[in-house]
Amino acid sequence: MSDAMQTRYLMAALVALTYLVFCVMTLLRHRRAQQLQLAQWGTVQATGPQTVLVVFASQTGTAEQLAWQTAQSLRSGGLVVRVLPAGQLTDADLQATRLALFVASTTGEGDAPDDASALARQLGSSDSAALPDLRFGVLALGDRSYQQYCAFGHALHAWLCRRHAQPLFDAIEVDNGDEGALRHWQHQLGVLSGHSDEADWSAPAYGRWRLAGRRVLNPGSAGEPVFHLSLTPLDLPPPPWQAGDIAEIGPHNSGAAVDAFLQAIGRQDDSLRAALATRLLPHEADQLAALRSLPDEELLAALPALPHRAYSIASLPADGALELMVRLMRLPDGRAGLGSGWLGLHALPGQEIALRVRSNRSFHGPGDDRPLILICNGTGLAGLRAHLRERVAAGQRRNWLLFGERSRQHDFFHQQELQEWQAQGWLQRLDLAFSRDQAERVYVQDKLRAAADVLRQWVEEGASLYVCGSLQGMAGGVALALQEILGEDALQALAEQGRYRRDVY
Repeated sequence: MSDAMQTRYLMAALVALTYLVFCVMTLLRHRRAQQLQLAQWGTVQATGPQTVLVVFASQTGTAEQLAWQTAQSLRSGGLVVRVLPAGQLTDADLQATRLALFVASTTGEGDAPDDASALARQLGSSDSAALPDLRFGVLALGDRSYQQYCAFGHALHAWLCRRHAQPLFDAIEVDNGDEGALRHWQHQLGVLSGHSDEADWSAPAYGRWRLAGRRVLNPGSAGEPVFHLSLTPLDLPPPPWQAGDIAEIGPHNSGAAVDAFLQAIGRQDDSLRAALATRLLPHEADQLAALRSLPDEELLAALPALPHRAYSIASLPADGALELMVRLMRLPDGRAGLGSGWLGLHALPGQEIALRVRSNRSFHGPGDDRPLILICNGTGLAGLRAHLRERVAAGQRRNWLLFGERSRQHDFFHQQELQEWQAQGWLQRLDLAFSRDQAERVYVQDKLRAAADVLRQWVEEGASLYVCGSLQGMAGGVALALQEILGEDALQALAEQGRYRRDVY
């Protein structure tokens, strides 16, 4: 081998060795920084890294999804992580943990998710043991349109503080998936793990679907129209889903809304139309005035993307289409709601629809042949229809449906299908409450009370109860009726056993 060749090999070896030393030193510095940060929080023992406990309280699957993303971020920094549903959290877990992170949804007007009902009962307790060695953080999920915004997350934070646990930071509120708040949470995770170069979280990408069919389910109704929608995937294979899961729709503004916005800011630029179709367009005069002078690029940057809209899936993959039931909503000024207006009025047959499927594990079926009591009103039938189809496909006949709407003549959604199931023995019982068909209003909770003895018998035989529909009125009325019939403690026990599940909105 020539001297020149030997020199080149030697130089290459030195470069490789130098790079290896650099990598090792970088890793050691990273681990040392991580240990110093964790030691500051009292979470490292001489025997090795402590397990970080990540607890989620989820009603529709969002908190669970964020909990797993949280765990992945921490694991990327070399930490050991244990993920636990709130329903499985024990006080012994808290006593044994030095660092815990909670991802907590609030459902309805300040309620805890059903899977966190046992934990929620403890929040008012004053005799719980102190947790002076626990450091914790809370990511509180909510919807600012509700008065009790992020109430369960804040109650959880306050309860831990009363037990002398030490907050790592103030509770972080997330309003409908606000990306800024999620980035703040990610920053805290980066500080904790010493791994700050993780990409920002983002929602899963929408898939491309086609609006294959749309029909009105309640022609002649005194209420707003309810649409049955069929969507087929343009991208194959389609994502899997099961009964109880949710479709998130990426809506578009109507052409008329985009035209009105362009006119309000003094623009006639057709090149902006496509981008504005998926932007949140303000209507207040002062906001419009502030946008008039902005160049196109800055204008689009100033307008956030439209939020998604979520709907219970009314079909199974075996049906060949993803089906929804959507009632047209009206805003106080008479405009159609964002999602319902897009799907029911503005999208044309055959048009592409942006859609992604979200797993909603807390509303999945029991997976066995236990009796099932399904309670709903209005478009809440959508999710329960999927459950019934799942039960029929599995040959499970112990099904009881209680359905409420305005009028039997106009609002008996999927009447033929339900009555056929009843005639064929797939629905052992079908109780209907049409509130406007008699002088005295009758609702599903009234039908429950009338069948109290049968309900108790089904529950004694192991039945699970699933409730789907409007939060205002129906869900509260049904909960009160069930408490009267079964007893508050018994209903609470059913929730903790996963036998009382709700998907209300």
